[in-house]
Formats: sequence, C-alpha cells, structure tokens
Amino acid sequence: MNKERYLFVISGPSGSGKDSVVRELQKKHKEIETTISATTRAMRGGEKDGEDYYFISREEFERRRDAGDVLEYTEYCGNYYGTLRSEIDRRLEKGVTTFLVIDVVGAQSMKRTYPGCTTIFVRPPSYEELSRRLHKRETEDEDTIQKRLARALEEMEYAVDYDYLVVNDELDDCVEEVYQIVCQRQA
Repeated sequence: MNKERYLFVISGPSGSGKDSVVRELQKKHKEIETTISATTRAMRGGEKDGEDYYFISREEFERRRDAGDVLEYTEYCGNYYGTLRSEIDRRLEKGVTTFLVIDVVGAQSMKRTYPGCTTIFVRPPSYEELSRRLHKRETEDEDTIQKRLARALEEMEYAVDYDYLVVNDELDDCVEEVYQIVCQRQA
C-alpha cells in the first residue's frame, strides 16, 4: 500500500485538459511518468503507437482482457480503452510518481484495486468552454462532439467521489495545483 502513494489517477471529461495538464507536469517535473493506455480506435494524425496509446485490434484487446492483463477498461464510441497491468506494476515497484489518465468508471476500479492511490478530477470552467475546446480540436464530427458533451455532463457528477477536484481554467495554474497535490501526498 505504501507504494500506492506514487499512483495518481486523473479523470475528467473529454476536452477538460487532463492530458494537457499531465503533459505540462512531465515537462516541468521529469520524474513524473504516465501510463500508456491500450485502445482499439484508429490512430489520429500525429499520434504514435507506444507513445500516445498502444493501438491494438479489438480481438487482441479482448484476449488480453480475458487473460487479466487489462486492469480496467471501457468501451467508448465503439472502441475499447484500457490500462495494462504492466504499465502500473513496473512503475510502482520502482517508486516512480505515475499518472494514469482514465475515465470515471476506470478510476473507481483503480481505487478498489489500489486504495492508496490519489484520484484527481479535472473539470473545465464551464460547459460552454468545454464545447468550445472540443470544436476547436477539429478532430471529430459534430455527432461525436455531441456524444462527448452529453457524456461530460454524466462524468462531472462523479467529481464528488474523487480525492481532489481542480478546475482547468488557466493551464499553468491547474498544473501547479496538481503538482502541489503530488507534493502533499508524497510528503
């Protein structure tokens, strides 16, 4: 359980900036690592296999899930997303500060598996700002954006279950707030 203090689970709706927060944390604090999720969705422009995600087939994902190699997963917009056991275990054994960026259901599962981990929910300052961010990406059609916005409303109801809630209005401020949480939990 003592090693679990190095595990941080961060969630928030698509477009909340959780990935940007973690990327900035890693730029400023080289000791912080993130797990890489496995997914069955197609690679987007600029993404790299083994760096952004492990892009695997649906069949391979299901095989690994059934073998117990996937700790938590979800199916979203027709694709699986999940955390490989090896991504967490090897880091915890070394005492590496590790961030896991996953959805609210996955966070609940991780808290059950690793009760000493720290959960952080990142939310946008408003629903309107979230919509603006998703549209600005220009990576998905309007139907997919609307699905993400609907899901965001559902996900934000889970924020009360997290150890910490941070609002990502200004990225640098949010990054600093999350880093202070890390410092506090590992003190």
